[in-house]
This record gives sequence, C-alpha cells and structure tokens, in this order.
Amino acid sequence: MTDGAQIDRLVRGEEHDPFAILGVHPDGRGFVARVLLPDAVSVSAQTLEGKPVGDLARLHEAGLFGGKVKIRKRQPLRYIATYADGAEFSLVDPYSFGPVLGPMDDYYFAEGSHGRLFDKLGAHVMRHEGVDGTHFAVWAPNARRVSVVGSFNRWDGRRGAMRHRTDAGVWEIFLPDVHPGAPYKYEIVGADGVMLPLKADPFAFEAELRPSTASVVAPPLDHDWGDERHRAHWRQADARREPVSIYEVHAGSWQRSEDGGFLSWDELANRLIPYVVGMGFTHIEFLPISEHPYDPSWGYQTLGLYAPSARFGDPAGFARFVDGAHRAGVGVILDWVPAHFPTDEHGLARFDGTALYEHADPRKGFHPDWNTAIYNFGRREVMQFLVNNALYWAERFHVDGLRVDAVASMLYLDYSRKPGEWIPNDHGGRENVEAVAFLQQMNRALYGTHPGVMTIAEESTSWPGVSQPVHSGGLGFGFKWNMGFMHDTLRYLARDPVHRAHHHDDITFGLVYAFSENFVLPLSHDEVVHGKGSLLHKMAGDDWQKFATLRAYYGMMWGYPGKKLLFMGQEFAQRAEWSEERSLDWHLLDHARHVGMQRLVGDLNRVYRSHPALHARDCEGEGFEWALVDAAADSVFAWTRRAPGAPPVVVISHFTPVLRHGYRLCLPCGGQWREILNSDALDYGGGGAGNMGIVHADDEGWANITIPPFATLMLELDD
Repeated sequence: MTDGAQIDRLVRGEEHDPFAILGVHPDGRGFVARVLLPDAVSVSAQTLEGKPVGDLARLHEAGLFGGKVKIRKRQPLRYIATYADGAEFSLVDPYSFGPVLGPMDDYYFAEGSHGRLFDKLGAHVMRHEGVDGTHFAVWAPNARRVSVVGSFNRWDGRRGAMRHRTDAGVWEIFLPDVHPGAPYKYEIVGADGVMLPLKADPFAFEAELRPSTASVVAPPLDHDWGDERHRAHWRQADARREPVSIYEVHAGSWQRSEDGGFLSWDELANRLIPYVVGMGFTHIEFLPISEHPYDPSWGYQTLGLYAPSARFGDPAGFARFVDGAHRAGVGVILDWVPAHFPTDEHGLARFDGTALYEHADPRKGFHPDWNTAIYNFGRREVMQFLVNNALYWAERFHVDGLRVDAVASMLYLDYSRKPGEWIPNDHGGRENVEAVAFLQQMNRALYGTHPGVMTIAEESTSWPGVSQPVHSGGLGFGFKWNMGFMHDTLRYLARDPVHRAHHHDDITFGLVYAFSENFVLPLSHDEVVHGKGSLLHKMAGDDWQKFATLRAYYGMMWGYPGKKLLFMGQEFAQRAEWSEERSLDWHLLDHARHVGMQRLVGDLNRVYRSHPALHARDCEGEGFEWALVDAAADSVFAWTRRAPGAPPVVVISHFTPVLRHGYRLCLPCGGQWREILNSDALDYGGGGAGNMGIVHADDEGWANITIPPFATLMLELDD
C-alpha cells in the first residue's frame, strides 16, 4: 500500500525508494501494478507475450497510473500508453525486475578490494530475467535520489529513479529495451535536496563526440583477437632486456583526413602501423585517448577514463587498431592520467553533491598549475575506480603498457605549493603516503594479473625506487622516464660548439645514476611545445650544423643505456613546433635532409634491435663502460656497450664542426671493428666522412679513427 505522501514524493522526483511504489506488488490474493508516465492519457498493461491483463487508472494528475492486474505470479509487464495526440508508447516495466548486483559486490566494493568493477558499474547490455536491456549502476553514496535519463525516458528523472544499495552507496536499475547507442546521463539530487547538473557516467565505456557530453550505451566488446603470439612473447620476456623503442603519437594530429578532420582508428591503423613497422619502432605510445572535453588539453584533462575518445570512432575501432598493431609486432602504450581531473560540471567534481572523487580541502584536492581536482587517493572507492581502470585497458583492449602522467605531482603534498598551501602527512612530512599506496596497489594489481604489461612513470624528481618492486619498498613501476638525460643533453647541444668543452659533464654526469632506475630516455611532446621550438631548432648553429648535430644526438641516444622514446615528427626533423590543431609537416619529406633524418632513425632502430649489446643490458651497469670520458677539449665521448654472448659495440659521439682524422682511441680489444652506423653517412644527408666501414685496432686495442664533424659512430667487433 502507498500513502499520499509517498505518491507526492514520487511525482516530485524526491522518493528515494521508487521500487516500493512502482512496478508489480502483491495486493491480497492478487497483484497491482503502478507506473509513472507523465503526459499519458491512458495506460493498459499486458504480459511480455502480449496478453492484456488490465487497464490502469490515473492515480495522480502528474501521470501516476495504477490498478489491479490479472496475473497469477509476479512478473515483468509491458505498458501501452496513449497520449492526447493519439500516439502510443510501449514500455516494459523496469520496476518489476530484481537487482543485478549481489551482496558480494557490495562487500568487496565497500572493502576496497573489488577487482572487476568495470563488469559491474557503468552501463552493461544484458539479458536479465528473460528480457534484453541495459543495466546501469553508479556510485553516489551521499545522493538523496539518482536517476538514469536519456531519450528512452524523455530525459525525465522521475521515470528512471534507481534502486539504492545502501551498504555500498551504489545505485542500480535494469532498463528493458535500452540498446547500444543510446545516450544517457545521471540525474542526481544531493543530500541537501538540490538537483545537480546532469552527470556523465564515471564508468562510461563510450561517450558522445564533444561538445556533447552524454555517455553512450556501448555494445559488448566481442572482438576476435588474433594477437596471442605477440602477447605470449611479452609475457615470457624481461622487458628490461628487450629492445624498446617508442614512437610517441598524438592520434589527432599525426595525420589528418583530406577535409582536415580526425582519422578513424581504422584509417590510423592503415597508415600508422605500417609506418611504425617500417621505421623499426617497437611500440606506439598514444597521448591520452580516453574521453576529454577540450582538444588543446591533448587528453591530459580527461573525464571519461573508461571511454576511448569518440574523436576517432567507437571502442571496437580502437580494439581493431591494437590487434592490428600486435599482429604486426608493435606494442601499444597509453598515457594514463590518474593524477587529476577537470572540474567541468558534467564530470566527477562534487559528483553526488559532495567532494566524492576529490579531496574536500583544496590544499589537497585542487591543483594550482592546471586548475584541476586531485583524486582522493586515500578513499577506498576512488582507489578502486583508478586501479580498475588500469586493469580495464589491459584486459579489454590488450594494451601493452601505461605511461603514468605527472607522478611527481602525486608523490609530494607540497608540489607547486607555497608554505601554508599544503597539509603535511601524519608524520609531518611532504610525502603523499596515500598516493604512494595507490601507485603500489596499481602496479601490484596490473603486474599480478597481466604479466607482459609494463608501467612507465613520468617522475621528474629523485624519489627513490620508482622502478623497484613494491615488496622491496619501491613504487613498482617497470620503468621511469629519465628527465635528467633529456634536460642535460638538450642544454649541452643548445650551446655553441666552442663552449661545449666547458660543459662536458652535461653528458657524462648522467652515467652516475643511469642504472639507479630502469630508465626510458624521453624526447617527448613536452619538449616541442609552448615556445620551446622543435628538436631541430634546439640545436646550435646554422641549418647544416643543426641537422648534423641532431643526427649525432639521435645516434648518441640510441647508443646510450636506456629504452628510447621519440615524439612524432622529430624522426624527420619537423621544423615547426607541434600543434594539436594540424597534421605534422609531412611535406618536409620532399627535401633530402629531412628524408636523411628519417632514414637515420629507421636505421638506428634496426641497429638497436638487432644488436643485443645495445639493448640487453640497458638497465644494468655491467652493460656499460667508458672508453673515453675526459676528452672535453675535443667534445668527444666514447663508451662500450656489452651483453652476454654478444659482440661489444663501441659508441663514439662528437659535437664540434672539426673533422678528426686519425683520432687515437683505445677500443676494448684488438682486431677488426665494423662501422655499423655513421650518422654522417651520405644517405642521412651527411658529408660522408668515415672509415670505409672498418676500423683496425692493434693487439692492445689502440686504433686511429676518422671521426666526422657532429657525428656518432657505432663500431662492432667483427669476429
């Protein structure tokens, strides 16, 4: 039975338990049915098979209908509503279905240990109690009422009010006849009774194309994967001892369509994958592809962590891209942003009227650099949301790794803050122990369930043990970006060659700490934006010197310990700064110097991959030995790279315009050394100076070597 107060709350959209009123309910020896259909003139009920079971009377002028129905057992019903214009609307009663979630979901979610949230929260197309539809579930523990709204219920929150699972703070409802492609949002009334702006689903698996902001019911991802060979290789491999050369890509501006629009995932697959294979890179790393509202954020201010951006098509298209890359032997890494999120009103900020995903105190919950909110890493449900997202990309889309953005901003409570603008931890320190625990849990979960997947930290400080195992006190990442290498070497090469002799340690200092972490050497998008110029224009000198120096720099980097990362366009010496608004300047490949640079990078990748001495001990000191460290006056550096069972490779880098004939250098042993790479080769746009492919060393290893100006040589012992 219902009373007038309940009915009033229901029609005003204030009833917290609509399942107690709507749907099919026992009434003596029979059953009554009630449905809220505003603007309807009349409503009749029938079974799902189409058998009429009764006409319902209007109980309230707002559109509440009810009455006895002729059924022998409780079951879902279909209502046929007639409107004043004669139109009819058919609706299977969502309030006649039981819950989809179970008590164990509540338990694990409340405990903070649920490892399958992406199977439970969000919108899931399913068959429930014999009926096809979509199950919706969302976490909003402090809400007074939550409704799912969309075109299927005229965006009327009174018609989609959800069941509240109070133990977990989760709201759920199964909506029959809601199918893939339907846009939806959540209408949330806060604890204070104030209705919030419509919210997108934090677990949405698909979203509308900006500027629209609704979530979209996604079909189940049923891609027929053919990448087992690729995945089996990486499951069995030690990534530290494998060649890893990463091509960093912004999917929206690598290339554009003829009309200037974005390429779809299928179009990108047809163009980008063959290009990367031809260039010899082992991995593609995408700037964030999860849904984000603002193009110039490049994806780093994301609001749809579970949804591949609609800019490039549907989620199935992204799955096809990853599968195609894997079949071609190329891994796919995603930039991942768990550090912060924008405060757009349709997003996570004050999601249920309270600081739910973020810290309430702006000293911990607001990022001054980016005007964004910071996740509350100490809240179990928020940690689960983020950890599950990492697992989601690895499981559903088979991604090979996550590069975690802005880790330093997570680790320090005083990051970019003045005294008095931050709160110390319980020990009085500046370390964010909650963020540390989150990162450790994320890495434990990902490596524990998906062997072969790697995580990479963008961490710019000297925090110890970033790439050390959690059980030994580390953060548990597989790799860390070597920001020091990038800063020091670019600073050195920006100097006039005559001054480089006085800054020799810009190059040598990096070897003091080169094996303290498992490093990736990044020449990323961050170095070619915001007035910094392209890599080519960071080099000192005229055009000839810039090209020669950049070729020598790439040769040095590919011979230096650590995995490699190069941002798109720099492989052919893009002249202009990168902009997300347009395609790369592919027309530059009409010019020989740019083609030469591209050939060099391709050859560097092939040499790096085919010579274990250059990659198999990238992260271990036993793989490196200086051959010449103190030739500051000549700006010459030389070292030996080694790996067990492989011939050693000597790398010689030179950064002055002097052609050095007969340069005396002691190689690791006597014999014949093959010149396996010379960045001054004519094919690369260089001057063609060198050693005719062979260097002879005497019994003690001494050799007279021709070192071209601004050049890197690689010599391998010829057995």
